[in-house]
Amino acid sequence: MSKIALVDDDRNILTSVSMTLEAEGFEVETYNDGQAALDAFNKKLPDMAVLDIKMPRMDGMDLLQRLRQKTQMPVIFLTSKDDEIDEVLGLRMGADDYVKKPFSQRLLVERIRALLRRQEAISGDAVATTTENKVMERGNLRMDPLRHSVSWKGQDVSLTVTEFLLLQALAQRPGFVKSRDQLMDVAYDDQVYVDDRTIDSHIKRLRKKMRSANSEFSAIETLYGIGYRYNEE
Repeated sequence: MSKIALVDDDRNILTSVSMTLEAEGFEVETYNDGQAALDAFNKKLPDMAVLDIKMPRMDGMDLLQRLRQKTQMPVIFLTSKDDEIDEVLGLRMGADDYVKKPFSQRLLVERIRALLRRQEAISGDAVATTTENKVMERGNLRMDPLRHSVSWKGQDVSLTVTEFLLLQALAQRPGFVKSRDQLMDVAYDDQVYVDDRTIDSHIKRLRKKMRSANSEFSAIETLYGIGYRYNEE
């Protein structure tokens, strides 16, 4: 049973969503502000967190920033209806996905299940060696899906589930272009729609992390209007 942390200052959302998630077989912990959630997470991390952005004491952005200093566990943001800045900023800070308020609880459940499936696919529980989970080396890049580990020129790079899957998809076929639609299919289930901005934000954060390992990293090339390509270095 996966444990989901739900963090929101709206008690109606905490009550209704937790009831829905528990009915779907999840274990749910609820918190009405970011600081309370962080205090609990410092003792034991859940399997996934669903965070509202605007909260008292500590907002979702601050909480995510603290979390990313210690864990790459999946995070979904709940964003306000018209605030695209929050969505983009949240993704660039390391959120895996976002859902706009007001939202369908069924949609949120689908997003949670999709993200957990993506994490399980690269979590290391599998034993058999397949194309998807064997160690991949492309020049200076080394990826080990079973350990969810990435290194560039021997320097470890910590990636979220989404970032890992995007890099893996690009690096599997150096020189070949992947359209945004193709990358969406890799990182998200078919029933989950995301727009181009979501993929672009993940790629920008992925590049930033790789450049933190080596400032000259340039293996991911943007082909404007087409997609992205991995060039082996």
